[in-house]
Amino acid sequence: MAVQSWEERLAAANTTTTTTNAAPKKPKGFFREWGDAILFAVVAATLIRWATFEAYTIPTPSMEHSLLVGDYLFVSKLHYGPRTPQTPLQVPLTHQTLWGTSLKSYSEAIQLPSYRLPGFSEVKRNDVVVFNVPFENQHPADLRTNYIKRCVAVAGDVLEVKDMQVYINGKPAVNPPQSQNRYFLQVNEPVRDKVFQEQGISDFNSPNGVPQAQMTPMGPAYVVDATPQTADFFKKQPFIKGVVLDQSPAGQGEAEVFPNNPDYPQSTPSVNGPSKNWNKDNYGPLQLPKEGQTVQLTPQNTPIYQKIIMRYEHNEGVTMQGGVLLQNGKPLTSYTFKQNYYFMMGDNRHDSLDSRYWGFVPADHIVGKAVLIWMSVDPYADFFHKIRWNRLFNFIN
Repeated sequence: MAVQSWEERLAAANTTTTTTNAAPKKPKGFFREWGDAILFAVVAATLIRWATFEAYTIPTPSMEHSLLVGDYLFVSKLHYGPRTPQTPLQVPLTHQTLWGTSLKSYSEAIQLPSYRLPGFSEVKRNDVVVFNVPFENQHPADLRTNYIKRCVAVAGDVLEVKDMQVYINGKPAVNPPQSQNRYFLQVNEPVRDKVFQEQGISDFNSPNGVPQAQMTPMGPAYVVDATPQTADFFKKQPFIKGVVLDQSPAGQGEAEVFPNNPDYPQSTPSVNGPSKNWNKDNYGPLQLPKEGQTVQLTPQNTPIYQKIIMRYEHNEGVTMQGGVLLQNGKPLTSYTFKQNYYFMMGDNRHDSLDSRYWGFVPADHIVGKAVLIWMSVDPYADFFHKIRWNRLFNFIN
């Protein structure tokens, strides 16, 4: 049995007396109450945004018609697993700048290694993915601009595009049902604006969103992005002379494609690169790097891997000299990849700045999977037709 000395009993008695005679706790003031509530809300919103879902909007037509300009999305961080912050010194609920200003909302004084917590899915082919665009260098990796594209190939795949058809490991990939290409609509007279509006065709370089006729090498024509079904509609119209698909022929190389432009936008495009006969519609074959895979480096394939080795995998002492990769002054003859890489393309195949131009997306740049359209606003519609009601709460395929 435990016993107490008289000193312990006296101390206990004093404690009881002090507690009994203590003044009641002063209630929080109005500003303290609101301050605590706001702090709690910010912390909760930050945790939800980091670990579960985040809202995004579509600002450009690169995914039309699968996703439209003015669509508001929920992006799941749970599918692939949330990333631990690389840049912890950041104003909560911001991305690159403070709201409504050009002031940076973060400090790079502390940069941490990035890890990904477990998710319930891997990135799969045909997933619509939000990621930090890898070619930016003015921001840390986790704060680079968010892009949204469709993953057409995963690590280890061999990708090829023939006559605009994507092939994965030698087999034709399934095309998104609402994917678009560019067409020339040859005309003798102007087409009514209502025709384009009814067919869901917009020109985001036009003030009212309606395409305007222009002089082209094939005469007066409208240059539009449309689905094959919409192109078939115009072929049947008496006011259209002809519908011509804007397609780059095989063997006609484009200097702008990766890896002819190996370090977009820092490098200079060249038709003398390893992919000199590739273009946006006829591309590859190109194998995607996979974690643990080792490649032998040659002058021919160095432009394909130089960004990975110099930038994405945080290797020390790597430089480029005369087209040769050096580490601590010694030529690199082989390299083993530290993470997986993905190939992203927009569903609007002729109006998308994607992996065909800037290369692979590293696994640590993946943000999440786009899962739901919760709101959609037509930027060119009048007040009574502003909301696209038929798109609300649609799941994204």
